[in-house]
Amino acid sequence: MNKPCLIMICVGLAFNVNAADKESEPTFIQLKEKVNQAILKFEQTKQDLWSYKVSRYENEEGDITSSIEQYSAQADDKWILKQINGQVPSQKEMTIFAENKQQHSKSQNQEGNVQVKLRKLIDKESLSLVSNDKSNFVMAFNVNLNKLGKDSVGKLQGQLTYHKGEQFIETISIWNTAEFSPMFTAKITDLAITFTFAHINGAVLTKQNEMKMKGSFAYFTEINETSLDIFSDYSYLDSDNQGKHNIGEQGH
Repeated sequence: MNKPCLIMICVGLAFNVNAADKESEPTFIQLKEKVNQAILKFEQTKQDLWSYKVSRYENEEGDITSSIEQYSAQADDKWILKQINGQVPSQKEMTIFAENKQQHSKSQNQEGNVQVKLRKLIDKESLSLVSNDKSNFVMAFNVNLNKLGKDSVGKLQGQLTYHKGEQFIETISIWNTAEFSPMFTAKITDLAITFTFAHINGAVLTKQNEMKMKGSFAYFTEINETSLDIFSDYSYLDSDNQGKHNIGEQGH
């Protein structure tokens, strides 16, 4: 075989391999559909059938509070305050906590069990691909958060990370691109929110919620807040074989 023919064969083989790789890669439309299916997967998770522990931390202008709460799906009194600011809670604190949770549960039931409304949060029409590798792909999107007021429209940006192996949205990050006013005399200069999720036996559950916010209120009062909620020790109500999952150590 002469040299020019050998070169042509090698070039042809390389072209065919590259073409096959391109054909195997999902299109942008397919990636968007994966995001839509991941949202459905989250919405279809019956979160009220899972028991779990929540460790909460808040820092408001240096005023630090913390608590450990237990949600038990099978119990009549589903929420129990286990610890507050590092101490065992008093009976009065436990009663106030239970009453607040009961009122919150009623309002949540009117809106559905899912606290994070991914379908409303993520503007799917604005999705754009940021990166794509073997394990994950990342997409950016415009954010819809009505609670932050009309002035926040067009000033919030979001990004999600999709886990290809387990086929779920692993993290959602939100931040502001410009200063905005959520209400009269309030001004937010810096906002960063991160939702992290865990995939356990086909269910998509909240792993961690974090928020950092800076700004001012009534022109003279500083806003400097940090909050962190960590969810762990998940166990399923109707299945003995699922057991307890500490999502800080197991799963994704």
